[in-house]
Amino acid sequence: MWRLYYLLCLAGNLFIASLCWGAESAEVNLDYVAHRAYERALKPFHSPRVDLPKVLQQDNLDYDKYREIRFRRDRALWAADNLPFRIEFFHPGYLYQEPVHVNEFTLTHTQPIRFMQDFFDYGKLTDLANQIPTKTGYAGFRILYALNQTNQFDELGVFLGASYFRLLGKDQHYGQSARGLAIDCGENDRPEEFPIFTDWWLGKPNVDDNEIRFYAILDSVSCVGAYEFLLRPGETTVCDVDAILYLRQTNTVQAVNPNRKPIDTIGLAPLTSMFWFGKNTEHKPDDYRSEVHDTDGLLVHMGNGEIFWRPLDNPPVMRHQIFHAPGIRGFGLLQRERDFSAYQDMFNLYHMTPSVWIEPHGDWGDGDLHLVELSTSYEGLDNIVAFWDPKVKPAPLQPYRFSYTMKWTRETDLKISYDKVVAMRIGLDTRFAGARQFVIDFDGPDLDAIPQDKPPTSVASCSANAVISDNYVVRNTLAGTWRVYLTMQPKPGNHDPVDLRCTLQNGKQVASETWTYLWSPP
Repeated sequence: MWRLYYLLCLAGNLFIASLCWGAESAEVNLDYVAHRAYERALKPFHSPRVDLPKVLQQDNLDYDKYREIRFRRDRALWAADNLPFRIEFFHPGYLYQEPVHVNEFTLTHTQPIRFMQDFFDYGKLTDLANQIPTKTGYAGFRILYALNQTNQFDELGVFLGASYFRLLGKDQHYGQSARGLAIDCGENDRPEEFPIFTDWWLGKPNVDDNEIRFYAILDSVSCVGAYEFLLRPGETTVCDVDAILYLRQTNTVQAVNPNRKPIDTIGLAPLTSMFWFGKNTEHKPDDYRSEVHDTDGLLVHMGNGEIFWRPLDNPPVMRHQIFHAPGIRGFGLLQRERDFSAYQDMFNLYHMTPSVWIEPHGDWGDGDLHLVELSTSYEGLDNIVAFWDPKVKPAPLQPYRFSYTMKWTRETDLKISYDKVVAMRIGLDTRFAGARQFVIDFDGPDLDAIPQDKPPTSVASCSANAVISDNYVVRNTLAGTWRVYLTMQPKPGNHDPVDLRCTLQNGKQVASETWTYLWSPP
């Protein structure tokens, strides 16, 4: 019987399928999903974990057993219709304890895609399949598309775990992740709250479509959200996100968690990445590679027109840096080092991981950009988070709408910034006790046009707990860059981080990004 259901779904016969699946006649759009999100916000949060069958819980389904379960590629949604996009599902269980419910929609109908054991090859776990109810749901899904070759379906993106997702452009390899929302991330006085995507509506594409649209409900103890994604694959894959949030009322929140404090930060368009060590790492681990990171810096386009680059670091303890950023025009975690020789890693292709650039739609108003850096001792843990937090938080149950465009890119077909910081290094300056020397390379078309005998000026500063004793610019003819040498001396007895900034000027005109860095004493 289940095979019949599956064939009906793949054939796209929505009328007959409605008899089996309970399809409804409805137009699915953001308002449709927002209405359901609002209704849910009126009630206390219900964790999907409690609905997971015991047989799938981590005590019964460990890592080795979970690896036995594989999705059957020929069962992919829309494969039988030969459509340009296909969907494969992840099996719930093991680490993925929060099953999600998936629906398919067209212009006139929507229907649930129930959990089906025929979608999976269970290997040796033949008894497991018969113990899972169809109402269980999936752990998440991956999207397939002919991204790199016209005759082969490749992974375009994965939505799996809490509100995490990763996308790819042409010839890219997975690196950093995005999230739907980050709540109280990097706070010292409270635990972080991780919202989850609980329900999905996947828009069935037409045979000639080059984009796919889908919707989700995001849920957590403190809020509920409705999300729309419009995904356009390409050399740079572009994703437009439109969202509506509803904060729950205090009594509704405390019915689940009596100790929950009011939300301090609502992280919009959060990005999560890994930085273990790079050119700016002063004490590198014992590793054959000279750099290991998915991204190496935070780029920000401020509302006042300033563009600054903040190289990432792996600090000894957590650091949470906040930049006041009203009317922010864009931000992202970027991978600027694209030379394989910098990594020498043939298994983790760090030179091919995507940068992700966020462009807000309209004016987001007053708010702050946050950068959270955690300490890590190996590359398997994401330790970098960046997000924007609005100054004025919405009132409970009042819709808060925001939208933005994400660009997953290696900048082969676009340029996010032109006259930019391309490298920085740190070392000891032996002339002064405790002094550090910073070497910063700038490059770009306008900088290249500056005559070598008329170098730009380095405008540098640091926080009050240190002084800059050297500051000069030379042409690096070997690399084709302008190189700045800065010597920074912490003041006696200082044990706090030192904030540094440097910008190149050509005459009275700003000629480059602003390099900014937070240096921590050993």
